[in-house]
Parts: sequence; structure tokens; C-alpha cells
Amino acid sequence: MSEKWITRMVQGAVLSSRSQAREVARTIGKPYPTLMRELNPFDLGAKLGVETFFQILRTTRDVTPLEQIAQELGYRLAPVDGGEEDPGHGAHPGR
Repeated sequence: MSEKWITRMVQGAVLSSRSQAREVARTIGKPYPTLMRELNPFDLGAKLGVETFFQILRTTRDVTPLEQIAQELGYRLAPVDGGEEDPGHGAHPGR
């Protein structure tokens, strides 16, 4: 996988979110142009921080990028309650 695969997955989560990208930016307290720059995998000068990553997962309720990270490290992501949630659709919407 390329170095920016995580950024690409998070970009996809934001762009395909039920909330529009501008709403995601507003919710996480980041200017829209700044968020879009951080999510641009071709902008080598911009970085997606772990705090922003967490806020995006919480806002979009899409844990697909986190599931992929866990899989790359040889782990599986499971909800705390042990229930079977749809992969990538937020096992913890209340957090």
C-alpha cells in the first residue's frame, strides 16, 4: 500500500458521509479548506493529525479506516459490547 492510503480512506469517509464535507469540517471545528487540504493525498505538505482522524471517525461514524489500520497490523476491530455491527458504519455512534 502507498504511504497515503490512510489519508485516502479518510478522505473517502468524509466525501461519502451522510453529512456533507462542509458539515464535517464545521462539526470538528476546522475550516473547510484546511480539512480538504489535510485530506488531499497528493498534497505532500499537508498532514492528517491523529486528533483530526479521531474526530472525523466520530463525526462520520465510519470506522472503515480504523478497521483497515487494525487489519494491516494483524488485528480485528470489534465493538466493545461484542455486538455485530456493519463494518465501517460506526459501532459507537454515541461517543
